[in-house]
Amino acid sequence: MSLITIIGRGHSGTRAMSHTLSASGVYMGEPLNASGDLLPPQAMYEAARMFGKTVTLKSGGDLTWDWDAALAAEVPDAFSALIRTYLTTVLESAAEYKGWKIPETTLVFPWILRMFPQARYILWVRNPRDCILGHHLTDDLADWGVAYPKIDDAAEDAVRRRRAISWKYQYDLVQVTPKPEHWIEVRFEDFVLRQEETLGRLEDFLGFPLARISVNPEAVDRWRLDTRTNTYDFLAPAMAQYGYDGAETSDL
Repeated sequence: MSLITIIGRGHSGTRAMSHTLSASGVYMGEPLNASGDLLPPQAMYEAARMFGKTVTLKSGGDLTWDWDAALAAEVPDAFSALIRTYLTTVLESAAEYKGWKIPETTLVFPWILRMFPQARYILWVRNPRDCILGHHLTDDLADWGVAYPKIDDAAEDAVRRRRAISWKYQYDLVQVTPKPEHWIEVRFEDFVLRQEETLGRLEDFLGFPLARISVNPEAVDRWRLDTRTNTYDFLAPAMAQYGYDGAETSDL
């Protein structure tokens, strides 16, 4: 049995990987919504809020958090019970390959890893300038028990700034978490623009052939048509790490 999960901030294009896995014979639980998320999500949401309460914002007014308590703590039994409730159809399945996808898994990644250390983890990354164009449930970290510097609600970019902070928080959380034995990072842009090459990497990682799904090149770099604020200085290090430092994505 091989367990697979996809992590990545909402609007990272994770549905493409979920649909690919489903089309390739991987059991992704049931029921699924149009985005390939396993439903119902309430137990996962409750688990994410439980984890969020263990995280504190460091003093100084900048965007840095203290995850020491979360990383050092034993995974609470109540958390494990919630996750197993959420994953009931997956964990009870006799399928050789099975897994799940929901963006909120990223919010609890350290404890998910502790529960399932041998799972195969696919980190799905997308240019944050595209990620913050649309609404997602994880836009406001306060909804998940995580503090962040106060934002003036009257500011023109208040909504976008909250989304960008959420992107950074989830990026930072993944960075501070010790990586599992089975780990791969995939950019959404590469999946769309270099599908064969990217699927080849994923096939080597997963150990079985993957289906080819339709992709839309216009989904890449949508931010270029956006006329509002869509990037922030505090995103610069992460953007540079993943090649989003101002270069044309298609030339990377």
